[in-house]
Amino acid sequence: MKNLFSASVLAASLAFMGVAHAAPKPLLNVSYDVMRDFYKDYNPAFQKHWEAEHDAKQTVQMSFGGSSKQARSVIDGLPADVITMNMATDINALADNGKLVPENWVTRLPNNSAPFTSATVFIVRKGNPKALKDWPDLVKDGVQVIVPNPKTSGNGRYTFLSAWGYVLKNGGDETKAKAFLGKMFKNVPVLDTGGRAATTTFMTNQIGDVLVTFENEAEMIAREFGRDQFEVVYPSVSAEAEPPVTVVDKVVDKKGTREVAEAYLKYLWSPEGQEIAAKNYLRPRDPQILAKYSDRFPKVDFLSVEKTFGDWRQVQKIYFDDGGVFDQVYSGQ
Repeated sequence: MKNLFSASVLAASLAFMGVAHAAPKPLLNVSYDVMRDFYKDYNPAFQKHWEAEHDAKQTVQMSFGGSSKQARSVIDGLPADVITMNMATDINALADNGKLVPENWVTRLPNNSAPFTSATVFIVRKGNPKALKDWPDLVKDGVQVIVPNPKTSGNGRYTFLSAWGYVLKNGGDETKAKAFLGKMFKNVPVLDTGGRAATTTFMTNQIGDVLVTFENEAEMIAREFGRDQFEVVYPSVSAEAEPPVTVVDKVVDKKGTREVAEAYLKYLWSPEGQEIAAKNYLRPRDPQILAKYSDRFPKVDFLSVEKTFGDWRQVQKIYFDDGGVFDQVYSGQ
């Protein structure tokens, strides 16, 4: 009887271990902080798709913060299965530090691994009391500009490059661009680490005359604070933001989650993924879906970062590494 009981307990234990072993491991997506609403909509859609195809539920966990700060966390050991950043620089850092992803990661998915794009816009107070229309208005005396730190935020870097590109496009050279950016950052009272924190500074704390951010953040602000609280201004020049995504190879191979991680990212290019992007004011890559939502995406004279400034590794080294152009501009050198 005792042996029979022991055998039953052993069988039950083995069965439990089998179930536990079969349970899918949660997927961790480490992302940047203005993407909260998008992934709140996207994750359930992917989970439904995955369950329909594999007859298994899949948990997706999220981590949000300033883009570069998030990349640093993954380098330091945060076990991200996928990383969804707002510029290639932050994923290149994973290749350069610990070989967490291969150097050719950008070629593994379509569109340089960026499933959608975005523009840089100005969020101004209702009625635009300081008549802020374009980049030169942001260097005027008495104008407070809210923008996150370009050293910790892709949002901040795109702002920096858009303003720099404006000067170049209007006949200026590097010296004039440095002077222009120096004036603009003298008008920045607070350097938050990420785009969402900058939004809080502007909307909740009511600091500043203009918030420079991605156009999809404008919709998030509208949902949270109401459409009657601000206006959106499209400046004449915007660097085209291409937020890239990748699996983190060292993590997925260790955890055994490569299949679901790759499927999770590939689904961003599916018709449903592209629709969710458009509904969250991210410009879809699918031309038909982009045309369908053309009313919310004004035509923008986009500036290509790589054609204007070089590849992202070069851009990071020259402009945003310690001692680079941003540090020089910010310190008044």
